Amino acid sequence: MKDIENRAAITVLVHTFYAEVRKNDLLGPIFNEHIATDQWPAHLEKLTDFWETALLGNVCFKGNPSEAHLKVDAHMKHSIAQEHFDAWLSLWAATIDALYVGAVAERAKEGSRRMAIGQFQHISKNRPTCMR
Repeated sequence: MKDIENRAAITVLVHTFYAEVRKNDLLGPIFNEHIATDQWPAHLEKLTDFWETALLGNVCFKGNPSEAHLKVDAHMKHSIAQEHFDAWLSLWAATIDALYVGAVAERAKEGSRRMAIGQFQHISKNRPTCMR
């Protein structure tokens, strides 16, 4: 197995991972409800841009992941929980381990852990204080 060396490797990772996410009992309903079938190609391209920027330093991502996660949480009636992030992280790490090995692959796993913690904290602190 090789390390994540270029955009092509990131594309394989992102496409493989999100194919599994969409089938996952916990995560699939969230992603499939929020992203229409015809929106997936553009979304996967944007996610590939994100990870290429994060892992290879080629600045090609434009967007605001925190804002996007807040919108999804609101759409899901503020039901996104730590278990969703844990499942996402577990699946992400398993996908990386199945495809790649090396320093960049490890950085992808560590970066995802930091990102998940930050996104969950951001969602939690920006929820309405009175929800019924």
